[in-house]
Order: sequence, then C-alpha cells, then structure tokens
Amino acid sequence: MIDYEAEYNNRALVPEHPAIIEGWARDAAQYRGEANCTLAVAYELGERTVYDLFLPEAGMPERGPLGLFIHGGYWQGLDRTFFSHMAKGLNAHGIPVAVPSYSLCPQVRVGDIVEEIRRLVAHLWERYRRPVVAYGHSAGGQLTAALLATDWGSRGLPRGLVPAGLAISGVFDLQPLIGTSLNEKLRLDRKEAIDVSPIAFAAQPGTRLVAAVGGGESSEFIRQSRVIVDVWQRGGVRTELDIRGQDNHFTVIAPLADPDSDMTLSLVEMARSIC
Repeated sequence: MIDYEAEYNNRALVPEHPAIIEGWARDAAQYRGEANCTLAVAYELGERTVYDLFLPEAGMPERGPLGLFIHGGYWQGLDRTFFSHMAKGLNAHGIPVAVPSYSLCPQVRVGDIVEEIRRLVAHLWERYRRPVVAYGHSAGGQLTAALLATDWGSRGLPRGLVPAGLAISGVFDLQPLIGTSLNEKLRLDRKEAIDVSPIAFAAQPGTRLVAAVGGGESSEFIRQSRVIVDVWQRGGVRTELDIRGQDNHFTVIAPLADPDSDMTLSLVEMARSIC
C-alpha cells in the first residue's frame, strides 16, 4: 500500500527546505538587481497575473525563442519573486525569459490555472511573436506539459507555439493527490484530477519533452516522470527521462541558474532547435 501523503509531502521529506527556499528568495532578488529586466508586466487583470521579463545583457534579440519558467508550490503557494534567477542560465546564452505568477488554489481550481497559463502564452505570442520553450518545476512541470499538449491551432495561434519543454519534478497524474492533505486546497475529485493530468492529454506529435527528476526524490515523483515519458513517447512526442543524481525536490532546479550546467545547456539546445 503506497502512503501517498508521505510520498508527496516534499517539505517533510526535505527538512532543510526552509533554508533552501530562503536561498531562492535571496538569489532571485540579487538577480533582479543586476539583470536587464522589466518587472510586473500584466497579462490579465488580477493581482497575480503578471510576469517579469528578463532579457540578455544585449537586450531582446532580433529572432529566436522566448523562455518561460513556471514556478511550483502545488498550485497553492509561492510566486515569481522566488525564481527570478531561473532566467539567469538562458539569459547568459542570449535567450529572453518570462517568469510569471499565476492565481492559486483554493481561490481557483487547477484547471483554471492551466487555462490561465495558456492565456499567458497567447499574450506572449501577441506581444513578442516568438515560439516558447517552457520549463517548470513541480506544479510548473504539470503546467509545462499542459502547454506542450495544447492544440494551439484551434485557438487561432501557431500550431508550433510551444514545441518543446523541460518539466522538472512534475506531477503528471494528479489522482494520487486526492486522498492527501494537499487536496484540502486543490479540492480535486476523480474526474477533475483526470481532466488536469497530462498523462490523460492527447499529446501533440512532433513536440519534445524532457522530464527531469531528482534521484533523491520520492519513488512516486520518479514514477511520475517515467510514466509521462513512456505514455507521451507512444503518442508521438520525442521524450527523454533525466534522473539527476541524488538531488531532492528543492535542489534539483539549482543548475538552471548556472549558465554552464548540463541542465542549462540542454535547455539552450532545446530552445535553439525550435527556431
């Protein structure tokens, strides 16, 4: 019998998480202070529906993709200000990055957040006219996968608007969360959990997904990444599984702030391959 409460309670699994999250906030603030950035750009009316745009030192390039980093927090916590430095790696390679906040549960449902992030991408296209390479952590991994699975053509947008993504420590099947304390704010029932689970989405053939997860994470988080890679590969997506050493749920994203890390370089290669 799987103890889903224990498997998905990352804060209990990593007792040192408060210091790590404090470090995120400190590093993010430092990067905002030194980066070429525009803060709090609205993509919809709402306190949280804003993003920060981080440009390379030389400014917006004439062409190329736009990076989009989507934060985690189980759809119920954190915001963009903890993650500004997640743009640092791509910026160093000449790629602009948007880092948004989004509405949170229980004020909205998970499905509402998915649609909100899709509308954000539509806004980014209308404003910058660039394809998007999405990368996100935890809940942001689920949202990254949702963007890859979106039929953009049916929304009057380019079919290849989000052709590639890096989902880090994502939750791609939300059904195991139903019986956990996380669901007090998510309020998922069985049908809704399936409706917002990327493993149940019709994958968009020709897209590319890298699912990364820390080797020190719970067996359920590792399983989640294995499953999405397997299911989507059979659906025509080019997939790759990246199990990263003994990283835990909170340390696994650290390489994104390093321009020379293997994770950053892989993301750069992914971004450059779509243009």
